[in-house]
Amino acid sequence: MEAQIQSAQIQSAQVQSAQGESPGVSVRTHGHRRTYLIGLGYALALTIASFWAASTDLVFPPGVPVLLGVLAIAQMGVHLVFFLHISSAPDQTNNFLALAFGVFVVALIVFGSMIIMTNLNHNMAMPTTP
Repeated sequence: MEAQIQSAQIQSAQVQSAQGESPGVSVRTHGHRRTYLIGLGYALALTIASFWAASTDLVFPPGVPVLLGVLAIAQMGVHLVFFLHISSAPDQTNNFLALAFGVFVVALIVFGSMIIMTNLNHNMAMPTTP
């Protein structure tokens, strides 16, 4: 029994050394105060720009939702890069794939629900009589 435990420990050590570091373990630190402050500055600027866009008359009124959507996507990008430290670096592949899969699932649920509701609205509409 003891030999099996030692064998399993040796195999585990070999696998970890063959694949690099263990998942979730990073040699470098996540971020420094400077990167967090830069991210905070960008986030505040985008938040102020969103409130400005919603309350001003300088933007073409039908374009306000599009502008707010663009600012929201930029805000998400700032949070992902500066606070969650997700990048396209080779050691971030698992984090990036998990994020992409999560976005795919949410989009599938939202757009699928919209298609189903549109179909139900079309099929359940009261017929008009001439």
